[in-house]
Amino acid sequence: MAAHPDDVKRETPDSLRDQLIRAFTKTRSVSDQMAAGLSPEDQNLQSMPDASPIKWHRAHTTWFFETFVLKPLSEEGIQPYESPNDQFAYLFNSYYNGVGAQFPRAQRSLMSRPDTQEVDEYRAAVDGAMHSLLANASEDVLNRLTDRVVLGLNHEQQHQELMVTDLKHAFSFNPIAPAWTKRPDLIGHPTPQAWVPFTGGLKETGHRPEDDVNRLSFHFDNEGPIHKVHLNDYALARRPVTCGEYINFINDGGYENAHLWLSDGWAWRRDQQITAPLYWRLEEGQWYLHTLGCWREVDPEEPICHISFYEATAFALWAGARLPTEHEWENAARVQMGAHVVGHFADSQRFHPSRALEDEVSDLSQLIKMYGDVWEWTASSYAPYPGFKPVAGAIGEYNGKFMANQVVLKGGSCATPAGHVRPSYRNFFYPPDRWQFTGLRLAKDL
Repeated sequence: MAAHPDDVKRETPDSLRDQLIRAFTKTRSVSDQMAAGLSPEDQNLQSMPDASPIKWHRAHTTWFFETFVLKPLSEEGIQPYESPNDQFAYLFNSYYNGVGAQFPRAQRSLMSRPDTQEVDEYRAAVDGAMHSLLANASEDVLNRLTDRVVLGLNHEQQHQELMVTDLKHAFSFNPIAPAWTKRPDLIGHPTPQAWVPFTGGLKETGHRPEDDVNRLSFHFDNEGPIHKVHLNDYALARRPVTCGEYINFINDGGYENAHLWLSDGWAWRRDQQITAPLYWRLEEGQWYLHTLGCWREVDPEEPICHISFYEATAFALWAGARLPTEHEWENAARVQMGAHVVGHFADSQRFHPSRALEDEVSDLSQLIKMYGDVWEWTASSYAPYPGFKPVAGAIGEYNGKFMANQVVLKGGSCATPAGHVRPSYRNFFYPPDRWQFTGLRLAKDL
């Protein structure tokens, strides 16, 4: 008996088709698992305009595959597709003006309908259509849609990180301190600080072809094109700044010393009455912080997180140092680690920074915690690299239109999915933003 065509497609375990199906299934299931223990009320929380409800994140990432993969291929006659609800095109569009209007971002929590069950059904319908497409598309179609599918998966991973940070922000307002994870107990070891020198000169920066390990390797358009930058000799601190070091800054009057702050930062600190990192409170001389597991004593050996760019620059000046540029950061990561990325990411489900591991403590010439734990503020404005051109069409709105008034962060955090970041990855936020796991690593000139 002749083999069924679908069986022939699946004979090679590592075929592009199988890689796509496995990656799609894994990424989509992670989002579902993250929401599994949350009530409908939890999933509809929105604590500020910059955050979104969990339900909306799950629906929006589904809308992405529907809008940019399934509907275009249906219009081409490749695979029929009909949306479960045509209103979702408006409700779950984030900012893509090229495909239509959007429901106001700040009012997403007002959408009690569709409820979580209908969002579950929406995800299931789109997942079924995507699995059918990936399993049965011709090789030509499969090759043509691969980049769009992989973009969608990386887009969903970004929203998985936002699900963590947005829920943490929302839970922080609840006086009964609801827990989503286990208490992040103290693990690891205190780590002495040291300076690691790097030689300047003409360096390449941006995504490199050798960073791609397989057909599903990915980078965003804002990571290129690769180009040369000149660096002076410099040094990076071997690890991020710790909570204990930051407490010294607070105790030394760092928040009251206007000479340490950028003008905009001082106005922000004054007007918002900022006196400590986000989620910190002082009780009888002891600092406590809010985690997704509980309120807990601040561990002085953990990396500081949930600070703004303004706070990071003030601390750096107080410490007699500065923030690294994004190019210094990337060059240092490549010199010491190449394209190898290892760190404390979201797969631990701890969702809180950790101390150094035992094998990271002794070698003072080795950078540690470059990846994971906390996003590290840099001194670089988020701007296009020389020769940058946005992708044509609505997808080109993904990164390019945000290249103003924001600052680059590097390295990923404890809420970033493992495998999502690389040396050239450029995250970006506005200077006052603090609800992400943002910290800093010091730099200095040599």
